Amino acid sequence: MGAVDSVWLTMDRPENLMVIDAIMLLEGPVDWDRVVTVVERRLVGRFPVFGQRPVLSSSPLEGPRWTIADNFSLDRHLVRATLPSPGDEAVLQRYVETQMCSPLDHDHPLWELHLVDGYVGGAVLLARFHHAMADGIALAQVLLSLTDIDPDGDLVELDGTDTTADRPSPSGALSLVTAPASSLWRGARGLLADLPRSLSRSAMVDAITLARQTGQIADKLLLGSNPESPLIGPPGIEKRAVWSRPRALPDVKRVGRLAGATVNDVLVGAVSGAIAGYVTGRGGDPRDLTTMVPVNLRPLDQPLPRELGNKFALVMLPLPTGRPSPLQRLTEAKRRMDSIKTSPEATLTFGILNAIGRANPDVARYVVDFFAAKAIGVTTNVAGPLTGRYLAGTRISTVLGWVPGSGEQTLGVCIFSYDDVVRVGFKVDAGVVTEPEDLVHAFDDEMDTLVRLARAV
Repeated sequence: MGAVDSVWLTMDRPENLMVIDAIMLLEGPVDWDRVVTVVERRLVGRFPVFGQRPVLSSSPLEGPRWTIADNFSLDRHLVRATLPSPGDEAVLQRYVETQMCSPLDHDHPLWELHLVDGYVGGAVLLARFHHAMADGIALAQVLLSLTDIDPDGDLVELDGTDTTADRPSPSGALSLVTAPASSLWRGARGLLADLPRSLSRSAMVDAITLARQTGQIADKLLLGSNPESPLIGPPGIEKRAVWSRPRALPDVKRVGRLAGATVNDVLVGAVSGAIAGYVTGRGGDPRDLTTMVPVNLRPLDQPLPRELGNKFALVMLPLPTGRPSPLQRLTEAKRRMDSIKTSPEATLTFGILNAIGRANPDVARYVVDFFAAKAIGVTTNVAGPLTGRYLAGTRISTVLGWVPGSGEQTLGVCIFSYDDVVRVGFKVDAGVVTEPEDLVHAFDDEMDTLVRLARAV
């Protein structure tokens, strides 16, 4: 097991399970026998970790490892369920929330798929994957690999035709870096190595800039803290899962043109507005609050490795929740994200995660808690396929996800785009964020305001 993978394994605790949850909403009834065949071929047959369980080492010098699960049974990991009447969105929400509180058994492979009937004339696939298996971007790609571009894609594959080319490769992690972080850092190291031979003015400026950025990052990681807020408090076991209305991507892009911003900038600005609205609605001071943002370090133009694993870094993004208007929040979100794109923060934090993963589990937990306390939660973005997909012949109408938090974090945000539509899933601690519907309403109001402004312009 990789060092970073072991971090997420040891960070599992009842108050914050290290489990990534996602659902696919299907437009009609599903042939679950076909789904089982697809899962067996494309999931268990392709990625060995889906048939392995974690084993902790008895030696303090060795980390955990994966081992083949004895008596592995696919049936153990496929849960059949039917939603009670009326089977609407509220009933589905309660079902998802109930599962979020249930830990995965470490004596078996760390995943489940729930095959759920009875949802407003259709069906639902709920996926639960442990973070130790892989990062969220890789697991989103694994989940989407179960789908096809046409209704008979899985049947064609059974006839011996390879349909791999049809499978989507989602980007994600807010696309915060324009080049792989490792490339940025290699360039920085090369610059420092060449400095004695080439003391040009531009080289000196670049070296000083890198040193200054590194110092600022160290200050943020070591000295940063969040102010008091209605979103901060000791988490409990119960979680809530809510999601926004669908947004057409062309509308989001139109908003971005107001400030020369990307889709990611717009959505982060709107999430900031939602948090500001929730905080002020409870008498809090809408000062800037920090969230952790995953940065993908895996080449997106290459197939996933069979062993999967975690290949991402985390950066601290101060959300512009203290700005008073939607446009100010948008422009400030763009400015801050642009700043991170030219920063070595992702590479530095990936190195820190690797070091933590090689430490004693008790020490690792203490260090992770120290860094986690500087953020209210995690915010991520998965850019899925631009066109509709099919699962075992049934069209998928919506894909949603929820990210785990660590330590005492209470708010996870997952932005998921699919079929030219984007939706946001909020996972919150039920005891701290007691009215998450207000958070969703505030997000939708912020987006409504921005879309009206864009259309007016």
